[in-house]
Amino acid sequence: MAAARDHQSVQALAASLAALPPEFVRPAHEQPGATTFRGAGAAQEAPVIDMSAPGCGARMAEAAREWGLFQVVNHGVPAAAVAELQRVGRAFFALPQAEKERYAMDPASGRIEGYGTKLQRDLEGKRTWNDFFFHVVAPPAAVNRGVWPDSPAGYREANEAYCAHMRRLTRELLEHLSLGLGLEKGAMADAFGGDDLVFLQKINFYPPCPQPELTLGVAPHTDISTLTILVPNEVQGLQVFRDGHWYDVEYVPDALVVHIGDQIEILSNGRYKAVLHRTTVNKEKTRMSWPVFVEPPAELVVGPHPQLVTDESPAKYKAKKYKDYQHCKINKLPL
Repeated sequence: MAAARDHQSVQALAASLAALPPEFVRPAHEQPGATTFRGAGAAQEAPVIDMSAPGCGARMAEAAREWGLFQVVNHGVPAAAVAELQRVGRAFFALPQAEKERYAMDPASGRIEGYGTKLQRDLEGKRTWNDFFFHVVAPPAAVNRGVWPDSPAGYREANEAYCAHMRRLTRELLEHLSLGLGLEKGAMADAFGGDDLVFLQKINFYPPCPQPELTLGVAPHTDISTLTILVPNEVQGLQVFRDGHWYDVEYVPDALVVHIGDQIEILSNGRYKAVLHRTTVNKEKTRMSWPVFVEPPAELVVGPHPQLVTDESPAKYKAKKYKDYQHCKINKLPL
C-alpha cells in the first residue's frame, strides 16, 4: 500500500489549490473549453431508448452502429438499488484519507483492485483530475472481498444487489445487440464467456477543479471491455466524439448510459463501434460516476464472429486472448 501513498489524491489536492498545476493542463487540442461543440441549436444528442417500448432492440443496434453509445430508461433496475449504490460510494469517498488508503491498490505487488488516483502521468507527462475505487463483483469465483471496504455500512450489500441487476441487464443488452447483427440472441453472450463474464464495478470521483476548461477527468479513450453500463450523478461531464466534434452526453434522470467497448466492435467485425469518449470536470461541484465494465474471462479468445466474416467482408481484427489485448492496449503496444 506504500506505493499508493507516493501520490497525493486529487481529492486532497483539490482542497488546497487556487490554480491548476501545469501537469494537469491538457494540450490545446484536448482542452475542453476550446474543443467542446457549442453550436446553437445544432448539438447532436445521444439516443435515449425506452426498453419497455416495441422496437427497442433495433434502436439499440442502430445506436451501436452510429454512436457506440446510448442511454436506456425503463431498464428494470430499481431506483432504490441505484440510490443505495450511490449512497455508499459517496460515503466511501467522504472517509478520512487514511481510511481510504487502507484499501489502496498496489500494482507492484499484483494488487490491481482497490482505491487509487489518476495522478500517475501518461506518455506525455500529463495527469487527469480523478480518483477511483474499483473491484470485481462477479462471477463469485473471481471476487476478492478482501479489497471491499468494511465502511461505510451497507457497502457490500449495495454492490452485490446492484451487480445482480447488472448481470440481468447485460444479458438483455447482449441479446438485442446479437439480434441486430443477424445472430442468434445468445450468440454474443456465448462468445464472451457466458456465465463467466467478469463484472468490474468502479467509482469515479472528480472533485471541484479551479480551472476545469483546461483539464480532463478522463482522457479520450475507448473502453477495453465488451460493454460498459454507467450511472452518473447529476453533474455534467461525459462527452463523446462524433463527426469531428466533442459533444456533451446530456444527463437524463434514472437513465443508465451504455458504452460499446472494443470487444463488441471486434466481435461484430466493425459493424458496431466502440465509442471514443472523455470526461470533463466542474469548478463548483463534485462529479461522480459508477461504471460497470463487462469483460470476457482473461484467457478467452475474442475475434470477429465467424458468421460475420465473408469474402465480401473479411476479418478486420485479429483474434486474441482478452488478457493479451488488454496488455497491448494498456501499454500502448500494437494490436
